[in-house]
Amino acid sequence: MELNGTATGVPYVALPPANGKRPDAPVVVAYHLLDAPRTPQAFAAAVPLDGLDVWKIYFGLPMSGSRLPAGGADELWRMLSADAVLKVHRHVTLGALREFPAAYAEACTQLGINDDVPRGVMGGSMGGAAAQLVAAETDNISAAVLINPVVRLRDSIDGISARFGAPYTWSPQSDEVAEQVDFVRRAPELHNTAIRFITGADDWDDAIVAPVKEAVQELQRHKTTVDHQVVEGMAHPLADEPGTDAAPQTQHAATVDRLAADWFRRHLNPA
Repeated sequence: MELNGTATGVPYVALPPANGKRPDAPVVVAYHLLDAPRTPQAFAAAVPLDGLDVWKIYFGLPMSGSRLPAGGADELWRMLSADAVLKVHRHVTLGALREFPAAYAEACTQLGINDDVPRGVMGGSMGGAAAQLVAAETDNISAAVLINPVVRLRDSIDGISARFGAPYTWSPQSDEVAEQVDFVRRAPELHNTAIRFITGADDWDDAIVAPVKEAVQELQRHKTTVDHQVVEGMAHPLADEPGTDAAPQTQHAATVDRLAADWFRRHLNPA
C-alpha cells in the first residue's frame, strides 16, 4: 500500500516492508531522475524494490514534481539551457542534501520507524548524485544502489551539452559545485557504504558510464564493497514519457528492480 506524505515541506511516497509495517525494519531512501520517472510516484512504480522487507521512502527532488518552478517543465528546461549547473543542478543536488536530515527524521516519525535502523540510499541520474551526497555526508548509510547516476557532474554537463551543440561555460561558482558532485574524487568518503552501480548499455558513455567505471576503480582501491551491473538495451530513462505518474513497469526497470532489491537484501540484512 502506497503512503503519500510531506515531511518538512518535502513530498514523499512510502512503500512499507514486504512483510508488513514494523518500526525496526531497515529503510531505503530513494531519489528519482529528472528524466522519466521524474516524480516520487513514478519512481516508486518503476523501481518499487519488489519483495524487499524494508521501508522505501521516495523523496521528491527540489525543482521537480510538485515543486517545479513557476512556469512548470518549460521553465525548468529554460533554466537548464541558461545555466544548467547554477540555475538547476546546484539546487537539485545540494538542496536534496540540505533537506535530508530534517525530512528523513520527520518522515520516520510519521511512519513510525525507529531512528536506529539500518539505512540505504537509491537514486537515478541526478537523483543518483543526491544519493551519493547523502551517503558521503551522512553517518550509517550501509548500502547504495545508483542507477545511471551522475557520478562526476563536470563530465555529465560537458558530455550532454556538447550533444546539443551548446558547450557549457564553467565559472568559479560552477567549478565549486562540480567539485562537490565528483564522486571519483570523493570515493574515500564512501568507503563504508556497499555500492552497486547499474547502468544501461545504451546510456551516454562519456556523460554517465565512463565516470561510473572510474568511480568503481577508485572505490575498489579504497577497499569499498562495490560492483557494476549493465542492463542490455537500456538507455538513460527508466520509464516511458511523460514519467510524472505511476505507470506500468518497463522490462528494463523490472531488471533494475531485481538487481537493486538483491543488493539491499544482501547489505541491509532485512529480517
